[in-house]
Amino acid sequence: MIATTTIPAPARSAAAQKSTGVAATLPAWADNRIAYLGFGAAYLLGHGGTALTVGSDPVINAPGWLPMILLGAGMAVGTVAATVAATRTQRGLSPHEAQPGKLLGLAWITGFLGLFLAITGLTATTGDAGLQTVLWPSGSGLVVGLIYLAEGAMRRDMLHYSLGTFLIIMATSVLFLPTALGIGVLALSGAAAYLVATIVDQRRRSARTESASL
Repeated sequence: MIATTTIPAPARSAAAQKSTGVAATLPAWADNRIAYLGFGAAYLLGHGGTALTVGSDPVINAPGWLPMILLGAGMAVGTVAATVAATRTQRGLSPHEAQPGKLLGLAWITGFLGLFLAITGLTATTGDAGLQTVLWPSGSGLVVGLIYLAEGAMRRDMLHYSLGTFLIIMATSVLFLPTALGIGVLALSGAAAYLVATIVDQRRRSARTESASL
């Protein structure tokens, strides 16, 4: 049996890239545009809805489970889209080359499992059920931001890296604010950040496609 080695797209020569069309000239960035929109909607509708329904004098008298459903739906769309995008970047790579991406995929499970244990344990220890309302939005933003940092560094994607940096700082800074106000700021700033990231990603891909077609 003859062993074969698949050369990833970034390592191909300029002639090989030109012969395989525009797609081969695109960078190894994962296409996270749909994922960004899904997570942005989760922030705006999920966290935004929570901000309007918590506190002694809520703005909207709605059941607390409604924002959680909206949050979960947005997170599900974003997670599936991010998984699909990451999987596409692994095509054509050897098992050794694909290993970092697979390990980052496992980091999502590890990160949120650790967050669940930390928040659940802290809530049980203090007996303050209200901590979950505060810590879940901030904690999830922290975990996602850290994973974005790792993904951005691995793929040399400064947009992803910058978004992760913003999420970390924003998600932890709102802990200094009152609960409803903090979650509201988190919802608006997070949704805006994801929208800006989507627009920037669209523009840079369009520019790279136009450049490759010349």
